[in-house]
Amino acid sequence: MIHPNTELRFISPEIGYGVVATQFIPKGTICWIFDAFDQVFSPAQVQQLDQIHKDVLNKYSYRDAHGDFVLCWDHSRYVNHSFNSSLVSTAYNFELAVRDIHPGEELTDDYGYLNVWEPFDCLPEAGSARTQVLPDDLLNFHPEWDAKLTEAFRHFNQVTQPLLPLLEARYQAKVAAVAAGREPMDSILNCYYKGEVVKL
Repeated sequence: MIHPNTELRFISPEIGYGVVATQFIPKGTICWIFDAFDQVFSPAQVQQLDQIHKDVLNKYSYRDAHGDFVLCWDHSRYVNHSFNSSLVSTAYNFELAVRDIHPGEELTDDYGYLNVWEPFDCLPEAGSARTQVLPDDLLNFHPEWDAKLTEAFRHFNQVTQPLLPLLEARYQAKVAAVAAGREPMDSILNCYYKGEVVKL
């Protein structure tokens, strides 16, 4: 589920639609969290789908650490890519704002931490030399993303968290300990899928 203070907007002909903040969302806020309406498809289930539905998954899903394809039910599936993303995935099945997000600003992910199954070219961005998202980006960039998450977690208990009630029970104690500074954060590298690549 995406943060409630967002909406879907047309960004540009090159980009299409994106998710934009309607109110100020401070650093350290959970902006997306896996919830009961999100659909999870195993690789075996994907292979049973017709090509039309495979194409939908190819465009809108991400892969979790188990290799399953996750299709978000709400407009979170329209969050666009940026090499300077405003959100970063955690090992706890949610994404944190790693900087303040102002009204009218897009919420973005670096697709490199979403276990893409094939390389794809991206629009050039100021501040980044990267031009492609690659399947092994998590192996190469996890220290940078961990540093951003560690800093964002320092703000976790000081900001409003409307999505926190959806946090899975298995993560609640750990997230509380990380946010309070009692335990170290688990690396985003825990999100990496090491298994076989399924071609859509």
